[in-house]
Amino acid sequence: MDVPEAPPVKLRPEIVAMPAYRQGRSVEGGFKLSSNENPFPPLPGVLKATQRATEVLHRYPNGHAPELSQRLAERYGLLPEQVIIGAGSVSLLAQLVTAAASTGDEVLYSWRSFEAYPLLPVLSGASSVRVPNRADHGHDLPAMARAITDRTRVVIVCTPNNPTSTIVTESEFAAFMAMVPDDLLVILDEAYAEFVTDPEAVHGVPLLSRYPNLVVLRTFSKAYGLAGLRIGYGFGPAAVLDAARSASIPLAVTHHAQLAAMASLDHEDELLERVAHIARLRATIWAGLTEQGWSVPDPQGNFVWLSTGEHTEAAAEILLRNGIMARPFPPEGIRISIGETESVEKLLASTQDIVESLLNVPSSQPIL
Repeated sequence: MDVPEAPPVKLRPEIVAMPAYRQGRSVEGGFKLSSNENPFPPLPGVLKATQRATEVLHRYPNGHAPELSQRLAERYGLLPEQVIIGAGSVSLLAQLVTAAASTGDEVLYSWRSFEAYPLLPVLSGASSVRVPNRADHGHDLPAMARAITDRTRVVIVCTPNNPTSTIVTESEFAAFMAMVPDDLLVILDEAYAEFVTDPEAVHGVPLLSRYPNLVVLRTFSKAYGLAGLRIGYGFGPAAVLDAARSASIPLAVTHHAQLAAMASLDHEDELLERVAHIARLRATIWAGLTEQGWSVPDPQGNFVWLSTGEHTEAAAEILLRNGIMARPFPPEGIRISIGETESVEKLLASTQDIVESLLNVPSSQPIL
């Protein structure tokens, strides 16, 4: 193994030691199911909107995206100042953590969850507090509430949880918020909200008037298929969002992204038909995995979770040999995105191959 080169200048050691965020890989001639991308190409109306933006590439964008903010505010019955636009929801998350937490403070979240979460507190000088997921791979909200201390500045709740695809229910979230101090920032990360079909799932926007310490994050990357343009949005108290705006990189949200997002809202019915199609494929895959003997959490994002434990790397290699590029998280499991319709048969054949190859391998952590 190559030894990392020592930096030639003085840098923060905690940053140098921190692993960089790793993108999902692709496989030539196979199916890229590693990045939770929407498999459908952009709609013609969205492409037309981006072409208009290309005509003014010599101009800076309006970084606050006022037209899109106004559009989202009207849609959800909020004031424009209660809306924030950023270069993806993870960018907004970074701004909020930077605004709220510094050296000596703590950022609390469930684990395993979105792999960018551990990076953000380090950037602001704060510390991570990870609360293990329940046995069913969902958030253990009572344990998270008990882990809050005087040093806690931010709590992140991810629903559907990436990578396990589990939800937080409305009743679970209400019980949790009853235990959280009123002056503690709670971020509800709903990047995959459009894919949720469980009627008991929490929905953050209607709760904003009830909880003055709540911020809800969404994105156009997943359901709306704008991953390549990096645009997300959030809702919350104006004073909190103003602080997050102060922590942003100026002009980070491109004009292309803003026009594409507004065009996506114009064509939302067509896009949500695609979301429904993905949800149906998800149900087919879940049923197929269950029939094979897998214990898979009821998936509510555009991905499923396989608890492959110590077999994770071997299972990922079997998938790869079969033309399926998934996202392994050794030594816990594998996240597999819902992709093209044509990928389903090959995926289920691959997971059956994993079962047959690894079921009888001596292990302290059997896959089934």
